[in-house]
Amino acid sequence: MTPPIDYETMKLIWWLLLGVLLIGYAVTDGFDMGVGALLPYVGRTDEERRLVINSVGPVWEGNQVWLVLGIGAIFAAWPAVYGTAFSGFYTAMFFILVPFIIRPVSFVYRSKNPNTSWRNFWDWGLFISGVVPAFMFGLLMGNILQGFPFHFTVDMRAVFGGSFFELFNPFALLAGMISLAMTVQHGAAWLVVKTDGAVQCRSKRLGMLAGLLATALFLFAGLAVWSGWVGGYIIKSGIDPNGPAIPLAKTVIRSAHAWTDNFGKYPLMWIAPLTGVLGLFFAAILVRFGKGKLSLFVSGLGIAGVISTQGLAMFPFILPSSSYPGSSLTVWDSSSSHLTLFIMLIATIIFMPLILIYTSWVYYIIRGKVNLETLLGSKESY
Repeated sequence: MTPPIDYETMKLIWWLLLGVLLIGYAVTDGFDMGVGALLPYVGRTDEERRLVINSVGPVWEGNQVWLVLGIGAIFAAWPAVYGTAFSGFYTAMFFILVPFIIRPVSFVYRSKNPNTSWRNFWDWGLFISGVVPAFMFGLLMGNILQGFPFHFTVDMRAVFGGSFFELFNPFALLAGMISLAMTVQHGAAWLVVKTDGAVQCRSKRLGMLAGLLATALFLFAGLAVWSGWVGGYIIKSGIDPNGPAIPLAKTVIRSAHAWTDNFGKYPLMWIAPLTGVLGLFFAAILVRFGKGKLSLFVSGLGIAGVISTQGLAMFPFILPSSSYPGSSLTVWDSSSSHLTLFIMLIATIIFMPLILIYTSWVYYIIRGKVNLETLLGSKESY
């Protein structure tokens, strides 16, 4: 069977779909993590914390579907990337997965006992499960942008260098803070939409501060890349966009300004960083003035702009190697077969609209504010 779409175009489609899935996860589960990170600061009493928790109670599990889809897409469409990244970042992934295990337990167990110490313990579980993954996701993206120390042997066995603590380098820490700040801002915008009173007032103030911090840090990170402090990679030869997955066939060199080249070649790409900066900034202003729904939407645009900026800057690289640049994995030489990508695309065309329809229906059903009267009158609330 010969797919009707050529191999190069199919690879490009799946690169775009991967970006959509990552953005979908960051925008949806992002406000869940942001709400968890804000919990100790916007909820001063048990009743207020119940309001905060129940604002995301009906949706937090469903929002994680985007993460499952994103990981599944990497596994099926970019198997070399999946194997290399998940093995090389094994310890870092552990620090993401453990909070994800803590989160559902905290949601469920918190309400099982009215004891104050018991509930405070699980509240801190929700806080950790919001802060740690949000920071670690940014930390990993910062390391990917700089390149990760790995190489392939002649039989395509990945060999990793470096250590877990080397992940905590200055630029990666900066990326982690950007991720955490914009997640907190996004969560604050959600709370402005879903709550009233003291919780909403505190969310307005903290959301503005987080948004302004995210804007400043993103601009600083962009300056670091633009100045050449964070270098990139350039393919010099030996790659065929329509060819099979043979990562070692190309020649790659490091260049101080490589990650700015695409923006010079394709000026329309500047829309992405511009959207990131303006989205984060105006979301901060809007949330301060209580424009919750608009702030949530603009914050989502800002998050999409930040993620798109990195993807566009690195294209066609997906996972560059800092120790052996020739082993870097790109869109063109690390994908699955032509037929596999086509079959997956058909499945995506069928099931993605169903997921979007179901998600939209859930958010429509839970529209409106969360209030104490509703919580006290419901046995299903947290």
